[in-house]
Amino acid sequence: MSTRISSALLLAGVALAGCEQKVQTKADAAAIKRGEEARAAAEGRVPCALGGSGAFDMVCTIDRSQTQDGLILTIRHPDGGFHRLRVATDGRGVIAADGAVEAKVSVIDKDAIEVSIEDARYRLPATVRDTAK
Repeated sequence: MSTRISSALLLAGVALAGCEQKVQTKADAAAIKRGEEARAAAEGRVPCALGGSGAFDMVCTIDRSQTQDGLILTIRHPDGGFHRLRVATDGRGVIAADGAVEAKVSVIDKDAIEVSIEDARYRLPATVRDTAK
């Protein structure tokens, strides 16, 4: 009889332990997102929106290589596609390294740009100079 009671108490204790889940606040979610983005950046990933998607995900990778034409960034998509960008030294940011489609660059923050090529958009770290004189 005592084993039935102790088993019932143990089961009740386990059931109650599962009730103590912490509610995630907006601040917690933002901190987790910043941590995930920092880890992704350290792993060579950049936010991208592919196929005309409005949502950015940390699924694209970036490779850097120095060539006779300058610094080339190769941004690779998870499906195997990629775009090559050349870092411009004239203040334009980046330009398409190959292909007929022009890269459109927009400043989105003091340390970031958004690059659009065809139906893909990338957010890249950049040093944005103050253009006001």
